[in-house]
Amino acid sequence: MEKLSIKEKIGYALGDGAANIAWRGVATFLFIFYTDVYGINPATVGLLMLIARSSDGVSDVLMGIIGDRTKSKYGKFRPWVLWTALPLGVILSMLFTTPDFNITGKIIYAYTTYIIFTLVYTANNIPYGALMAVMTGDNKERTSLGSYRMVGAFTGGMLVQGALLMLVAFFGNINPAIHVDKLADQKYSVTVSTPNDVANVNINTKNHIALFEWTNTQSKDTTATQGKSFSMKANEKYSFIVTGEKNIKTASISIIDQKRGYSNSIYLMSIFLSLFLFMTFYATKERVQPPKTQKSNLGKDLKDLIKNKPWIVLLVIGLLFNIYNSIKQGIVVIYFSHYMHNQLLAGSYMVGLMLASIGGAMITSPLGKKFGKKQLFIYALIFSGSANAFLMFCEPDNIGSIFTIGMISEFGAAVFPTLFFAMLGDAADYSEFTNGRRATGLVYSAGSFATKFGGGIAGAIIGFVLAAFNYNGQDSTAIQGAIPAIKMLMSWIPTLIAMTAAFLMLYYPLNQSKMDEITAELNHRRLNEAASTNI
Repeated sequence: MEKLSIKEKIGYALGDGAANIAWRGVATFLFIFYTDVYGINPATVGLLMLIARSSDGVSDVLMGIIGDRTKSKYGKFRPWVLWTALPLGVILSMLFTTPDFNITGKIIYAYTTYIIFTLVYTANNIPYGALMAVMTGDNKERTSLGSYRMVGAFTGGMLVQGALLMLVAFFGNINPAIHVDKLADQKYSVTVSTPNDVANVNINTKNHIALFEWTNTQSKDTTATQGKSFSMKANEKYSFIVTGEKNIKTASISIIDQKRGYSNSIYLMSIFLSLFLFMTFYATKERVQPPKTQKSNLGKDLKDLIKNKPWIVLLVIGLLFNIYNSIKQGIVVIYFSHYMHNQLLAGSYMVGLMLASIGGAMITSPLGKKFGKKQLFIYALIFSGSANAFLMFCEPDNIGSIFTIGMISEFGAAVFPTLFFAMLGDAADYSEFTNGRRATGLVYSAGSFATKFGGGIAGAIIGFVLAAFNYNGQDSTAIQGAIPAIKMLMSWIPTLIAMTAAFLMLYYPLNQSKMDEITAELNHRRLNEAASTNI
């Protein structure tokens, strides 16, 4: 029943800050990086994400088994936080590195680095999640720790989602030849060229106000948008009519090399990731141990797991809410880049979502005490999903509405992971209560599996839906034809998934009164065991 210090809770929270630099960085930016920067077809990317995650069920269970059987002076789970701190930062950097291969080589490189990333993330995140259950035996204290964890997670997410696009603009800045001619008040002719091939650039004004329109000879895309994304060939001139902004000069034009920008930005983020994990290792302590009479028996552990109804329900719910969240995260940069035509505004939007998430995480603990975890989970799913559906009706210039709806939806969505990981600890308690055995790492394998495989299914959904509308991130005409798909992925497709999860959550068997009974009984057993050991 150890009460944890604020220092230890914050130290633990930094670990999920690190995990979310990796996970939200991948969930939010890797799809658009693969399609728009690396030039891979969206359906291929979607299939890649699905196939790469197909082994997660096996690897996650294996990592849970390994964690439960790890013996060191640091405990069972803390050592893995230490051992994976550097490898996770390195493989994240490799994901956003683009060797100059042909398309087959690019796909092989993407598969290889992505699969290695998921394995290293598993080796880090399952022990990290299980650590939460052995820091204290108090289920209410775990809910509080879960709130701290999610604040750390959302802060890490805010760091990567809010700062990355600004870092891309900083690191990806190139010095092309730019010629500006004034045609009329707030109307200019802009011509740009570069001495080197650049696979994908984004051109805009630094104020992100002006509208860019291709000259008739350059592209079939005749729409005027806030900036354009395209590929540049060495010494070839690209011309636009730019309107809607005063006093445009050469210095007003911004052209970003997205390949170099993304790579250097992720390299910097990876350094912070590793530092946070080192701090988590040194700040935390393991206290809850399996019963001393428990013998290592893998067959018994697996048999107990598949009979653990709370765990089975949480596995399905975790998978669904991660699909929900991953679709929303994976489409947001594409939505702002190609529907709202303002990529940098996506950074402000994601910071707004993270602030709403922190508020949602902080209020989860008191609401959980009032309603119970199960009921609160159902209410949050319905609330967040319903709010998200209204994005379907927003036009590109409805910036205030888009921000408001997104933040309201995200406030509810923050409750999901906060409760989920605390409830996995409850499922571990339930197994010990029912079977007299505890396999914490194995139980927490559900968390990593749901996160990764849910993200893989979400990536496949995004890829297949965009491919059905012939999306090509390096072709402005194809981008405009895929706008209906982008809007659906931002709105009602995630909503359907949230509503399905809310219905299935009705089958979760552990209410608050049952958990109070389980906690009291386990504490009684542990006191008796300690007393008999002292005798």
